[in-house]
Amino acid sequence: MPSTAPGRIGARPRALWFAAPRLAELRPDEAPAPGPGEVRVRAILSAVSHGTELLVYRGGVPEDLPLDLPTFAGSFALPVKHGYAAAGRVLDTGPGVEGLSPGDPVFVHHPHQEVFTVPAGFPIPLPPDLDPLRAVFFANTETALNVVHDAHARLGETVLVFGQGVVGLLVTRLLVLSGVSVLAVEPVSGRRDLALKMGAAAAFGPDDGLQERVLVATGGRGADVAVEASGSGAALAAAVGCVAAEGTVVAASWYGAGPVALPLGGHFHRGRVRIRSSQVGRMAPELSARWDRSRRTGAVVSLLRDPRLPLESLVSHRIPFGRAPEAYRMLDEGPDEAVQVVFEYEGG
Repeated sequence: MPSTAPGRIGARPRALWFAAPRLAELRPDEAPAPGPGEVRVRAILSAVSHGTELLVYRGGVPEDLPLDLPTFAGSFALPVKHGYAAAGRVLDTGPGVEGLSPGDPVFVHHPHQEVFTVPAGFPIPLPPDLDPLRAVFFANTETALNVVHDAHARLGETVLVFGQGVVGLLVTRLLVLSGVSVLAVEPVSGRRDLALKMGAAAAFGPDDGLQERVLVATGGRGADVAVEASGSGAALAAAVGCVAAEGTVVAASWYGAGPVALPLGGHFHRGRVRIRSSQVGRMAPELSARWDRSRRTGAVVSLLRDPRLPLESLVSHRIPFGRAPEAYRMLDEGPDEAVQVVFEYEGG
């Protein structure tokens, strides 16, 4: 017999949909009683991925691009049900489910939705003492860890990190914890301050004579690695000019359908600069003998529990889920003061 949590689900749960460019809506959705091998989850908090979700919200993704999570619905032609950072608790389980019970804390790569039913293999079990406010950072921490692995920065090297949104700040912090010197590039002064609190050796604006500053900070060599996490094509172009000969540029941003122009005729060519894509759906192939998704998941959960990662300080807005459409308008029109927006669910 399935395990069942006390209480019942009343009205149909609401989910967030991007209905058209720059139009977010809450729509009634489904969360049926779990069948064999399924669990039902009630969300407590979910985190907005500012870069990716705003790109989708603005209609900036190729319409024919396949959806890359099985929990998404619709298409990038819009409407689409989106989001992928939900922390909650198991509500009930279907027959044959082992390892999960009602009340267990979990993280699920699922769109913003009050209650949802998924295969039992989708939720990631969490330690019972982990604060849900830290748990919602699972996806961004996983992305940041993947970026750090793709960067291959060595002890004593210098990494230039463009963009100090949540992913950029987490990349900065993880690199610092690895013994790497980090120079941060960010146009918003408040985020530059956060980068310094995360341990960056210096934080520059993109127009502050950036290339010369990097050369001075690195003894004339240039950065060993540059990570582009700002979503700006201009930042990717600047990164190419700021790395040393034989340096690496890691493109961690998703640019969607937007074209990106790069200066490939000078330093890129003569300096044998490498440009590498980093995307969390795949891990660095050279690590495949030792790292798989299970090991990466365990590492991320350990990081979420690590007090050296000050995740709570990154939460700038806690917004009731019923006001979620307002949050996207706010981020679209004036995102400078926002770092991490978190939706709070009634009853969670």
